[in-house]
Amino acid sequence: MTAAVYRFRVTGRVQGVAFRAHTRETARSLGVDGWVANHRDGSVIGVAAADDAVLARFRDWLDGGPPAARVDTLAWEPADAAPPQPGFAIRPDAGA
Repeated sequence: MTAAVYRFRVTGRVQGVAFRAHTRETARSLGVDGWVANHRDGSVIGVAAADDAVLARFRDWLDGGPPAARVDTLAWEPADAAPPQPGFAIRPDAGA
């Protein structure tokens, strides 16, 4: 089965609350491949790849985030990209 690939952007109180570390931990426990990074605008962005059922669970988690976070919005859209390398990584801060 080919993995679906999605881009996401989470806004709210999502930086300085270990959002990226919790995202990586959750992704790894679910078997999601991809990456997550802080964006200069204060959001958290990333790419996730897995089968649809796993991505639905991951998306549900992103929509709530870790305990110290407050998620205001979650943008989730299909990515026109090749699936990322296996595993899930925290990337350096991104943004323009």
